[in-house]
Amino acid sequence: MYTMANIHLVPEPIKDFTCITCHIMFTNSEAHKVHYKSEWHRYNLHRKVSELPPITLEAFEQKSTVYRTGDTDKDKDKEKKNQKCKMCRKKFGSEKQYSNHLVSKNHKKKMEEKNKDAVFSKNPTNTENEMEIDTDSDVESLNSEEWLDDLENPIERNDCLFCDHHSRSITRNLKHMMVEHSFFVPDLEYCIDQRGLLTYLGQKIYSEYTCLWCNNSGRQLQSVEAVRSHMIDKGHCRMLFEGETLLEYMRFYDYSLSYPDAKDADPDSEPPKTVLDVEGYELKLPSGKVIGHRALMRYYKQNLGLEPVTRTKKSEEKLRKLLMQYRALGDANMQMEAAQRRARDVQYLQRVQTKYSTQLQFKQNKLQKHFRKQSNY
Repeated sequence: MYTMANIHLVPEPIKDFTCITCHIMFTNSEAHKVHYKSEWHRYNLHRKVSELPPITLEAFEQKSTVYRTGDTDKDKDKEKKNQKCKMCRKKFGSEKQYSNHLVSKNHKKKMEEKNKDAVFSKNPTNTENEMEIDTDSDVESLNSEEWLDDLENPIERNDCLFCDHHSRSITRNLKHMMVEHSFFVPDLEYCIDQRGLLTYLGQKIYSEYTCLWCNNSGRQLQSVEAVRSHMIDKGHCRMLFEGETLLEYMRFYDYSLSYPDAKDADPDSEPPKTVLDVEGYELKLPSGKVIGHRALMRYYKQNLGLEPVTRTKKSEEKLRKLLMQYRALGDANMQMEAAQRRARDVQYLQRVQTKYSTQLQFKQNKLQKHFRKQSNY
């Protein structure tokens, strides 16, 4: 028989909903379900997998705010880097390049042409003939060589060919490229136009998208960034300066000082006919090197023994320190011998080129059927 002393009133337990991952409790199931779908819960799950303790809601909100602010800054940086000129249809990798482009001659010229076209379209008295003339002039301007002014050659601003470094002078620019990119100007002492040579190299990189070492022998690159990254990654930050390539850079050099017999030699003298045999496939230079026929190019490419050699010596006062650094990187005697060989090769190629040009002009004059004597007797 039960009595009042044997009966104990047990209170009804309170139902609590707990998230073990975040260490938090909820009073109802709806809030519990919503919590499972929140980013805070997912973040703590990732921390739990990494064996890290959970964080509070306030700490998670602070992290989220910092992360969103960082993304906004990155987006702004990308917008600054990906500057684009819609009128010229060009993209620029930095804000500095974009600002330099805005003050260039061709950009201002195109702005003026656009304003003229706007005024021209508003004028109803223009005829179709005038429009055709304007169209022809636009095509002619596109085909002209004036577009080269808008290539923004870095040498004009004393900038590096391979990066965005700016120098105060052409000598400091050469020193920077030597230290940072191992770029050397071959036979710097005999280079009579350093700025002209570097400007020409910049035109090849920024206009023709050509690697200075491959020199159109490899695949064709499509942008300046691709050329620069290719040259840096492959170690091609150097000039191809031997063989037929000497003719390409001949106008920037003067080897007369290194060749004692150059003043007494006759530039119009003919080389031995046995060497200038047009039926052969090789042309032997005085230094011993052999230039092969382009028909056998695929065979010569299989064994390229290219050895870039530089020679430096004290010449001008402003290049004295740079020349001393050049000289410290190699044997001076070996460099002098290499420069003398190149000087003889350049002189020999000039004679061959002059002889061939004279023969070609003579043949063309002989083949002209409309030729008549100018004398009256």
